[in-house]
Amino acid sequence: MDPVIIIGAGHNGLVAAYYLAKAGLKPLVLERREMVGGACVTDEFHPGFRCSSLATSAGPLLPQIINDVQLQKYGVEFIKPSVQVCALNDGAPICIYDEVNHTAAELAKASAKDGANYSEFVGAFDRIGSALRPLLTMTPPDIDSPTKSELWNLGKLGWKIRGLGKKDEYRLLRYGPMAVADLAAEWFENETLRAIVAARGIFGAFAGPWSAGTSAPLLLQAAMSGGAISPTIFVKGGMGALTQALAKAATYAGAEIRTNAEVKSIEVKEDRVAGVVLTNDESIPTWTVVSNGDPGVTILQLLDYSGDLLTFRARAQNYRAHGVVAMVHLALSALPKFVGVDSKEKLSSRIHIGPDIDYIEHAFDAAKYGDFSTKPFMEVTIPTLTDPSLAPNGAHVMTIHAQYAPYKLEDGDWDSRREELGEAIVNALSDYAPNLKELIVGRRVLTPLNLERTFGLTGGHIHHGEMSLDQLFAFRPFIGAAQYRTPINGLYLCGAGTHPGGGVTGAPGFNASREVIRDLKK
Repeated sequence: MDPVIIIGAGHNGLVAAYYLAKAGLKPLVLERREMVGGACVTDEFHPGFRCSSLATSAGPLLPQIINDVQLQKYGVEFIKPSVQVCALNDGAPICIYDEVNHTAAELAKASAKDGANYSEFVGAFDRIGSALRPLLTMTPPDIDSPTKSELWNLGKLGWKIRGLGKKDEYRLLRYGPMAVADLAAEWFENETLRAIVAARGIFGAFAGPWSAGTSAPLLLQAAMSGGAISPTIFVKGGMGALTQALAKAATYAGAEIRTNAEVKSIEVKEDRVAGVVLTNDESIPTWTVVSNGDPGVTILQLLDYSGDLLTFRARAQNYRAHGVVAMVHLALSALPKFVGVDSKEKLSSRIHIGPDIDYIEHAFDAAKYGDFSTKPFMEVTIPTLTDPSLAPNGAHVMTIHAQYAPYKLEDGDWDSRREELGEAIVNALSDYAPNLKELIVGRRVLTPLNLERTFGLTGGHIHHGEMSLDQLFAFRPFIGAAQYRTPINGLYLCGAGTHPGGGVTGAPGFNASREVIRDLKK
């Protein structure tokens, strides 16, 4: 029995491997790096200091995956701070807490209207998210010729949406194509609160808050977590602890995982997968390949086939994956002091730097013209506040997600401008934490080019491609590959470039494994 080969041991690849193994198949996971995890790894970037390299928060993972895999049995410990996000500005910070009434009371101090509206805002997105939740584990329909079962599933989804009532139905229909800045303005008047809401719509996207369609990611976020504002869920030991546990579970179920095994090409004979070839020229025969790589890597770099796939390749070439995210990791000798912040609790989750909508839009302006913003939108985490094991006693780790730093620069290149970017990001953050620079004992800067080279992300895009309306659901990544299958028999996709997209949810791997099992069990 030939193995089912999974290319890439990122979290989606490992989830797929687990379910394929449980189904009695023989998955072989091939990972080009020396460790499993893909973008969900924990590594030491300075002696004694460890951090989650790219993904910093766990998704949230699909509850079914947590239950099926029994992650706690493998030592996974989730940490959920009581504060979801703390947004800094020129005055008192705005905090969003897990507890709705607590948040509403805090917001009312700055705006009575916002305090009154917050509960309804949370309720509306909870209801909309509940109606959309079945979408996450649904295989998108074939646009050209949907089957009866696909139409039935869409009908059931439509019935759940119908049950929302007119007000929420109307909101759902309007919100999808809306600019997230307009959505935030409909609910709230405080500029910093608006920016917190808008941040979820543009996170990792080559788009600004005034870009059309940026409200769609909020709807997806609501389906995943029940709210428009993403929860922060850390993993003790960093995100690598999660993927290590997934690897152990998959192995225990019967999967085999090989590291330092880079795939050079996917072989095809007579329109069907025939095997893979590694960079050491080892050939592994198989009838089935499931790629956790993004569509650009899989179709344009690995697929060794000269047959009639011109339209399919053209779609892959036109798939938008223009990365704009840079990551900066700081090793700190002590906890910085942030202006206006009176407790460590407020710093224990995401620290939002983007005081208003215009600030974020101006940051995007730089990227539109091929330069990085010197006043970027930032989401900062200090994971050592809830997990001291990541740094020496009394010291701290800080991770900065910074937008906007475009993959393609108009002047110079990332190899020569990487440290310049790091300096600009630290300088911008120092406006809010004046003593930050004197505490830095180590620094690592990851540009979009570094993300491409290290994690195999085409264009350095953290979501394997834009999460825009024309690249979601039945159009993700594009027509002809939206059901996890490709025109090549036996070649499947399971990464974040498939429905429902990026984030550490495991849903793409879960859904893809179901389709592979269905085909192989016929």
